[in-house]
Amino acid sequence: MTRTLVVGLGNPILTDDGVGVKVAYEVERTLASVDREDVTVTEASVGGLRLMEMMIGYDRVILVDALTRCNGNLPGKIHRMTLDDLRNISPTQHSACAHDTSLVTALDLGLQMGLPLPQEISIFAIEVENVIDFSEESTPAVAAVIPEVTEAVLAELGVTLVCTV
Repeated sequence: MTRTLVVGLGNPILTDDGVGVKVAYEVERTLASVDREDVTVTEASVGGLRLMEMMIGYDRVILVDALTRCNGNLPGKIHRMTLDDLRNISPTQHSACAHDTSLVTALDLGLQMGLPLPQEISIFAIEVENVIDFSEESTPAVAAVIPEVTEAVLAELGVTLVCTV
């Protein structure tokens, strides 16, 4: 049996930064109605080494997080990324230290140490508008895509939603 971890990343009281956590709640709510003991859903507001440690022992990980871009965001735009995509947009790795190392650096280190890390990592990154102001409510553009991202994560898990009218 393939063990999968779904992690909603972010801070749920910083407006759009909590989008990953909100998607995780929806995924967890949906999975409660189906028998999927192979899937663990959680939330986290950590990165780097702590996030890598959470992945130990899982075969597959799906991360959901907010994405801010320097060149201007398109709030609500969804990106499905791989670890290689993350590697391409991460800052330079030679300046990392244990207190702020990137996930890419942490995973590389874990693999060098022989830790049982996932073979497959998918990332759903949602471009956001506001990650500074305190609010439990997402901006309208980000809130509007939460159902779409939830469905995409469920599709990766092989769960299809059945609508009854």
